[in-house]
Amino acid sequence: MITDLSVENIAVIEKAHLHLGPGFTVLTGETGAGKSLLVEAIGLVLGDRADSDLVRAGAARGRVRVSFDLSARRDLLDLMAAEGIASGDGQLSIEREVSSEGRSTTRVQGRNVSVASLRKLGVGLVDLHGQHDHQLLLDPLQHLPTYDQWLGEGLEPLLERVRALHADWIGAKQSLALVRRSVKDRQQRLDLLSFQLNELETAELSLGEVEELEQQLSRLRNVERLQAAARGAMELLQRGEVNAVEQLGEAVKQLDAVASLDALLAEHVAALQSSLFEVQDAVLELGRYEEGVEADPEQLAAIGERLDLIQRLMRKHDRAEPELIALLDELRREKAVLEDAESSEEALGARVQQTEAALLEGAGVLSAYRKEHAARFAEQVTEHLRELALERACFELHFDSKPVDELGIDAVTFRFTANAGEPPRLLSRTASGGELSRVMLALKVVLAGKVGVPTLIFDEIDTGLSGRAAAVVAKKLQELGEFHQVISISHLPQLAGRAAAHYRIAKSEHALRTFTEILHLEGEERVIEMARMLAGEEIGDSAMANARELLRN
Repeated sequence: MITDLSVENIAVIEKAHLHLGPGFTVLTGETGAGKSLLVEAIGLVLGDRADSDLVRAGAARGRVRVSFDLSARRDLLDLMAAEGIASGDGQLSIEREVSSEGRSTTRVQGRNVSVASLRKLGVGLVDLHGQHDHQLLLDPLQHLPTYDQWLGEGLEPLLERVRALHADWIGAKQSLALVRRSVKDRQQRLDLLSFQLNELETAELSLGEVEELEQQLSRLRNVERLQAAARGAMELLQRGEVNAVEQLGEAVKQLDAVASLDALLAEHVAALQSSLFEVQDAVLELGRYEEGVEADPEQLAAIGERLDLIQRLMRKHDRAEPELIALLDELRREKAVLEDAESSEEALGARVQQTEAALLEGAGVLSAYRKEHAARFAEQVTEHLRELALERACFELHFDSKPVDELGIDAVTFRFTANAGEPPRLLSRTASGGELSRVMLALKVVLAGKVGVPTLIFDEIDTGLSGRAAAVVAKKLQELGEFHQVISISHLPQLAGRAAAHYRIAKSEHALRTFTEILHLEGEERVIEMARMLAGEEIGDSAMANARELLRN
């Protein structure tokens, strides 16, 4: 889950910090105060497009830092390990910096990573729903994956078997196509394969090498600047006539002499002493860094040649680094098939038939499992929809057959109607915007505890709701908070009253500039904010009484 969010120089937010806990948290405030900017900021650290327009006017760069606690999520820690990201004690830090010129820098655990890697990691961390994201429900291709998530562990072995059988079938078909080439074509292809394999095997490619080489190249090309910066920093910290270590040491000495007179002062002495130790450690590390950064013309030339070779191969085969490495296995398999004198068209034709029959049999078992549980899934979604003030709603799953692929033979679509006597139809043909929002929320509640994403963020999911419908949405979000960390931006007091934590996003003006601050509301402050949401700026006794009643309930 998200534990801390820090935002600097993003639009009207000069500097803001938000500490978050588990359960349901609500963010409220006037329109334009910057609530949705916080959602955009989180989107940046999940890999969304970085736009220079987000940077606060007059600032050189904007920065967003998000800290996550993943100590209870072994699956996400394993994913980080697979990406080469150290997890330490289960804490994860992601930082995204955007310059006013549009350049973007991304760091995970302090290490530069690509935006593609960030997006891959972000998918498992946060499920972010903006005001229009429920439109994804209009895409029928999203319906089967959503239903499969609900089926969960019971489905997984059946789906894995179909994927493996599909891979066998595709491989058999490709092998058959290869041996059907003429002998002349086969020999020409073998010659080309031998040449390409030799070229790629000689290159000895490894995943992530390009990024590592580029970092080494940058370091070697900028040795003097890096050394000068390290020396300058050490001069300021410890070596100079006036330096940070001596100043901190003197401050500690003076305060320590009187610390026994006031326990509160002793705490400050301890904090300064800790800072002194950290600065001294930093100086030692900078010294080692300066010694380790050395000019090496031979290594610089070798790295340049290596990068040129890899980039030439990438251009030649029109593939990025991971796909280029995967190409080796493809070429080896194809070469093995063509060199196998025992392979025959008849034998491979039989193999295609066998693998296809096994695939269709496995896909049939998978389809039967999906259909067996479809009614229960639909009933649960329908029940939640009716609680969301759609009393006549009906939700169904519709199954069609499609050509078999790695997901089986099922084409599943969600069908819906909000009116009695009307047959359920495809969501895109029958559901209004408000109805789509409620279908999406009903699905999230049904999927609660089954989807692995620890944090759910909703940006004004309550738009257009009021009365009982708003109260039920609030209850649903509270229920989701039992399984996930839920963060919701809302204008409705019914939602704010259900939240375990309440923050107000406030906007103010100073010296002709607009600023946004985040206020954690407790006690009477929370009552006043909810009364403002109920009555507007003119808060009377009845609004205050209603606010207290909402919080009590």
